[in-house]
Amino acid sequence: MMDMFCKWDAKKTGLFAAGVLFGTAGIKLLSSKDAKKIYVSCTAAVLRMKECVMKTVGIVQENAEDIYAEALEVNEKRAAGETEFEDESKVEDDFREAAATES
Repeated sequence: MMDMFCKWDAKKTGLFAAGVLFGTAGIKLLSSKDAKKIYVSCTAAVLRMKECVMKTVGIVQENAEDIYAEALEVNEKRAAGETEFEDESKVEDDFREAAATES
């Protein structure tokens, strides 16, 4: 048992005691009323920032929906235009076939 006390390192023991002291002081500091006021202020600022970001996201989402709807309309008009063009070519082919059979 005496060997254990002979190997006692004062430097390591002092560092351990200082760590315990600073840890206890840190806990007291972080749980004080002033610290809680800071936590409340920071949380309120984060909530305001979140509200601003959500407004911006809503605007971007609305714009994206508008762009998507307009793109669908453009594609529908384009498809209708291609259909009309195809129908005209069929009419011309039918006309040519009819003229060829009459001759």
